[in-house]
Amino acid sequence: MLLAPNRPLIVRQEMALGRWPIGLDGFTIALLSDFHYDPYFSVHPLKTAIAMVNDLHPDLIALAGDFVSMPWSYQNDDAAAESAEPCARLLRQMRAPHGLWAVMGNHDYFTNPRRVTSALQSEGIKVLANQSVAIERDGARFWLSGVNDVLSGTAQLDQTLLNIPVGEATILLAHEPDYADFVARSPVDLQLSGHSHGGQVRLPFVRPLYLPDLARKYPMGMYRIGPLTLYTNSGLGTVGLPIRLNCPPEITLLTLRRSSAGR
Repeated sequence: MLLAPNRPLIVRQEMALGRWPIGLDGFTIALLSDFHYDPYFSVHPLKTAIAMVNDLHPDLIALAGDFVSMPWSYQNDDAAAESAEPCARLLRQMRAPHGLWAVMGNHDYFTNPRRVTSALQSEGIKVLANQSVAIERDGARFWLSGVNDVLSGTAQLDQTLLNIPVGEATILLAHEPDYADFVARSPVDLQLSGHSHGGQVRLPFVRPLYLPDLARKYPMGMYRIGPLTLYTNSGLGTVGLPIRLNCPPEITLLTLRRSSAGR
């Protein structure tokens, strides 16, 4: 339980999307989430993950939120937000030709989202706040979207998707996975999330002992919700006790293909 949090596992997942551009067949995304940086515990899986991700040579790196841990008071706290700077300095050591992209998680929002965002941006990590950008290669493109933290009440999906042309493939970063039930009603092909930590402690034949709000329905792995595909990453760091059991820190390598069946 004490050693497992320091040993990230690479999970390789192929996904077939009906609207995925043929010219981007085989495009890879490294998905990481829930870093909860501290200099004593969660720093270690993060340092280990950097070399592992770079060895995978992903085309793009997606960071699904919770770079810091909110204080127990649930109030904005500059002292807790100070962890954003060293976390960002480590994250910038990862490399991908189409960049590093992030969204805020609930811990970021209830600490100091402006400071966390500034720390990431100062290291060249782009933060999507109810925004979408086109990712292009060799004349083909898809849209990478990101919403603000859902639990904060500031996520605005309609605004986020407003300028995306009809029929073009869209990947959404949203920290909380259960938001997928709402997203599935919109023209989004794939949602990438974290938040759950996979439960951190998983016992045989029973559900995780604790899952946070909006991570109880889709706590880990891949799901299909109508036309939407969802993947929930189990996170790198820990909150509460720095332990994991049957739920190692996760680096997800997604390989995207065009589905022959269509969307």
